[in-house]
Amino acid sequence: MNSSTALSVEDLSFSYGGKKALNQVNFKIQPGECTILLGPNGAGKSTLFSLITRLYDTRDGRIELCGFDIKQQTRLALAKLGVVFQQTTLDMDLTVMQNLRYHTALHGMGRKQATQRIQQELERLAMYDRRAEKVRQLNGGHRRRVEIARALLHKPSVLLLDEPTVGLDVPSRLSIVDYVHRLAVEEKLAVLWASHLIDEIYPDDHLIVLDKGQVKANGTVDEVLKVTKTLTIKDAFYVLTQGEQA
Repeated sequence: MNSSTALSVEDLSFSYGGKKALNQVNFKIQPGECTILLGPNGAGKSTLFSLITRLYDTRDGRIELCGFDIKQQTRLALAKLGVVFQQTTLDMDLTVMQNLRYHTALHGMGRKQATQRIQQELERLAMYDRRAEKVRQLNGGHRRRVEIARALLHKPSVLLLDEPTVGLDVPSRLSIVDYVHRLAVEEKLAVLWASHLIDEIYPDDHLIVLDKGQVKANGTVDEVLKVTKTLTIKDAFYVLTQGEQA
């Protein structure tokens, strides 16, 4: 594998009993690249994320994070990964700062380094002034910002986002979409963003369309439009998935 590749998925398959959820999935993501994983419900997006984060295991295929095999070098591989799940995983009764300090402790950061990293990430997300508030006092958009800050505290090379804007109001959603895209460019961060919202895709994004466990398209937005002979991502998605809803 090219050592500069941030995330490599090769011949990945997974079944629940006799039902195949993923079938020979292949793709690579480079540093600084924002990749949108688009697919209808049941396409296999959540299964893919569960395999990358090692919540699930599979005998079929290979996943590497920054050159580390996720099965053979699990600790080194996962140290390169930051994750924001679809369902919130913050402790509602702890403050923003307490939630983030717990995360830095899990990563073995000293108190001084942890304090600096927490301040840096919260300031970038305009949340530092709210560090003493309990999470349950925050609205959905602000909770998401805290989860993104938490995912970035240990300076990962790859950021996974599993439909992080679901249920947010439009301004909050667009603010997070813009922030993550800028972060990918400025920090050379590889982003894999599972979404079903076409307006979250930027023209320069890498696009993977997953349907029924198979990759139906993998390339730049322009490449996907050319292959499907369409003018919009919505139309391309319709062609690739035979009209299923994202």
